[in-house]
Amino acid sequence: MANAQSQKVVMVVLDGLRYDAARRYLGFMEHLVEHGNAVCRQVRSELPSLSRPLYEVLLTGTPAYRNGITANSIVRQSRERSLFHLASEAGLTTAAAAYHWVSELYNAAPFHPLTDRHQHDPARPIQHGMFYFEDHYPDSHLFADAEHLRRAHDPDFLYIHSMNIDDDGHKFGGESKEYAGAVRIADSILAMLVPQWLSEGYLVVVTADHGMSAEGQHGGTDAAERLVPFYLLGRAAELLQRAEEDSPIPQLQVMPYMCSLLGLAAPVSVGAGW
Repeated sequence: MANAQSQKVVMVVLDGLRYDAARRYLGFMEHLVEHGNAVCRQVRSELPSLSRPLYEVLLTGTPAYRNGITANSIVRQSRERSLFHLASEAGLTTAAAAYHWVSELYNAAPFHPLTDRHQHDPARPIQHGMFYFEDHYPDSHLFADAEHLRRAHDPDFLYIHSMNIDDDGHKFGGESKEYAGAVRIADSILAMLVPQWLSEGYLVVVTADHGMSAEGQHGGTDAAERLVPFYLLGRAAELLQRAEEDSPIPQLQVMPYMCSLLGLAAPVSVGAGW
């Protein structure tokens, strides 16, 4: 069961958002940092710095060599204990507005667009889900989907995963005006929703799976492809004294840290958060 310290959490994953772009273009998020209402830390992604493997890292805290999700082309359910599994088994309500690969990892694979876009089943790890299957699905629509799930089902753990930053990065490069524009749009959406979430007592985490090279690629070891942000809003004081540390946090520590926010015991096999 979740402990008495559990609190509702919204976790936002902005696919393909590199650390330097976050600090440069997320003006609203950086406003909160400047005024002491948020903390941003640097996270170093696992390898390979690819989407499906890193969804698994963020949600299970296990490396690719162990979990077997080593490439985007591996389409099967996860064999690990995810945040969704742990939360639902502890009696918490889970929801996700996310790319269909998240559904394939934690609910059912393969994904069928005509039947699996909307999912509501309390017996599944993701109890309430709205899943999209085109990379250019507008972030504005995705966040509207998420807010519908939040208001309709009052989840304890809401996972929001957007794809437009990654999509524009692949099309135009990670240092293009289009990529920067997609980051700014995400920030404007967060500026509308985050104050509401905070006013209702949520903890809010905003992070990314991987970054993006100038050439529009990721998967390798360069800093542009591996370094991503981790913003914490709503209970920032516990991280404030560490906010100036220069060494990146290993991405494997994100999942156990999320467990601590949700009041869940992380599996012993994944270690501890920071």
